[in-house]
Amino acid sequence: MSSVTSLARPRLVRDRLTVGLYTPFMVWGWLLYSFNPSVPLLADELGVSAAQAGLHGTAMAVGGLVAAPVTPRAVRWAGRRGAVVGATLLLALGVAALLLGPSLPWTLAGMFVTALGGNVMIASAQVGLSEHTGPAASAAITEANGVGSSVGLLGPLAVGACVSAGWGWRAGVAVTIVLAVAAAVVVARSPHTTALPARRRARAAELAPVDGATTAATTADTVAGDAVDGTGRRNARLAAGLFLTSIVAATALENATTYWATDLVLSRTDAGPGIAAATTAGLVAGMSAMRFVVGPLSLRVHPAHLLAASFGIALVGWAVLWTATDVGVALAGLVVAGFGYGAQYPLSISLLLAASPGQGDRVQARATLAGALAIGVAPFLLGALADAFGTHLAFLVVPVLAVLGGVVAFLGARVVRSPAAL
Repeated sequence: MSSVTSLARPRLVRDRLTVGLYTPFMVWGWLLYSFNPSVPLLADELGVSAAQAGLHGTAMAVGGLVAAPVTPRAVRWAGRRGAVVGATLLLALGVAALLLGPSLPWTLAGMFVTALGGNVMIASAQVGLSEHTGPAASAAITEANGVGSSVGLLGPLAVGACVSAGWGWRAGVAVTIVLAVAAAVVVARSPHTTALPARRRARAAELAPVDGATTAATTADTVAGDAVDGTGRRNARLAAGLFLTSIVAATALENATTYWATDLVLSRTDAGPGIAAATTAGLVAGMSAMRFVVGPLSLRVHPAHLLAASFGIALVGWAVLWTATDVGVALAGLVVAGFGYGAQYPLSISLLLAASPGQGDRVQARATLAGALAIGVAPFLLGALADAFGTHLAFLVVPVLAVLGGVVAFLGARVVRSPAAL
């Protein structure tokens, strides 16, 4: 019998620290979902091609690549609290540079700084949540991402409203700075716990397994923490590799779609720029709704099974969006795609952390690195294909990524539910 049914169900306690660690996700959600739909509008303003505008995704990826090795060092040097607060303020500085940049090199530099701060912020907060919530980590991480995307839902609506009012897209994105400062204050004043201590730990203590070991062994019926024989250890490594791949697919899907869905809606329907930018809110609404559903559900149904199903839902949403010639149908397709996208990243990262007991910051750094590569390649690739063949044909990249994610999630589910893993 599965340990999900043989053990008492874990319960997510939303205490002050848990809620405080949700605030960085709000900042990141607003940034992503307000700026990404604005990329085509920025391209028009700067007079650059779609591929050149897609370099903002590359700059974000480079920031993530740098953040991967920086994050565990920042946590050891400044403590998790200091790492989250400092990174959040760095993000605010990067956004200011992005908005004030008069040319492409300036905006790319601003995006790099923004991404560096944002990735360190999210990676540090995510592991802190995992350590603090223990066996309910899959629900906490999914809900944190749901809170972030719910706040982010207002981003494309704000951008669309600002564009329609003649204020430009920058007014909507600038809200990120206010949210970042508020989040830094909240985290700085959060209670002191093992996951978020008053002072930085000594290097040896920071590297030692703490609550994350318990989290990994019990979260979502994964098996790596219990595996003691060679087969179990091999299964744990294989599962970690598969869920790392699903993170790549999920990140690529989300960023490629949020960057270029506005352009697809513009080219296939009669929507104006403001309405087209605002339709991205449909994707974010679907993602947010699903995260609040799948978080509690992941404590009842194995998260790996939910992950595999989410890629199938994403395919359905893509099909509706890709064939749409009416803005309402396109919006419906984005909502359905969001139902799939919303579950993919948080479930993938919680499964990866659970498959790697006592290595939270290390595997989170790998996930940051993998996600950064996906962010760097996917929007730029779709933009380059759009320049060559049009946005409609370029969006055929999306189902390829969804199939890849579905396959590795299905294989990951088989690995973690194998007898050797129990």
